[in-house]
Amino acid sequence: MDTKPRPRTSSEPAGSARHAMAGSPKRASHGGCAGCLARPLAVCASIPAAETHALEATAGEVLLPAGATLASEGDPRREVYTVTRGMLRRVRLLPDGRRLVAGFLMAGDFIGFSGAPRYRHTLEAVTECVLCVFPMQSMRSLCQRYPALEAGMLAQACSELDATRGSLMLLARLGPGERLAGFLVELGERQQQRGGAANHVDLPMTRADIADHLGLTIETVSRSFTKLRQSGAIAFEDPRRIDLVDVAALRSAAGL
Repeated sequence: MDTKPRPRTSSEPAGSARHAMAGSPKRASHGGCAGCLARPLAVCASIPAAETHALEATAGEVLLPAGATLASEGDPRREVYTVTRGMLRRVRLLPDGRRLVAGFLMAGDFIGFSGAPRYRHTLEAVTECVLCVFPMQSMRSLCQRYPALEAGMLAQACSELDATRGSLMLLARLGPGERLAGFLVELGERQQQRGGAANHVDLPMTRADIADHLGLTIETVSRSFTKLRQSGAIAFEDPRRIDLVDVAALRSAAGL
């Protein structure tokens, strides 16, 4: 059973190289909260719709090309973000070159609720992303003005902690196919909350990302996809678009 993160190969650029190739984040003025599809899932939903002007007065917008880096591990935390479109990955590169993908961030997810003064992971765009950005001090002032906002951030942080515990269980107790089954079910549920189709999951990340998230090799991930398809639990023509044919079997395999 694979339990170690995959070493980065010479053909796979480090985060700084990906950043240089894909371009830097671009700042823009905030377009306003009206019509924001991510708002129902975001912490800013704690602020009444009639008072979103308080958010808009301090917010900006970050346009992040696919492959670019939003923040690097060790950078000081000066701003917080809400993802409004796209997907990012949380990455840590170990001293021996192995890469860990701690998780994937999607529309509605909040970045920056932490007591640590510096980022503990590198944040990279899997797809083209748009994020609302707030200076840290402005967000603190908003939390004082709207206590429900801070409560919303705490609730999301607790949800992330629960997800992390679930991931640790996957890595510690389950085989490769079981890990992949749990990953597909949980990602599919997250995407459905954001308007995705039921019993379906889109995989914009690479197989290497999935391998580094599940503590497997790319080859093992590929074999696990094949076995799940042969068992009838999943079906796909495009490897980035997976139909979850037997969700009950997938959930049972993953212990969900």
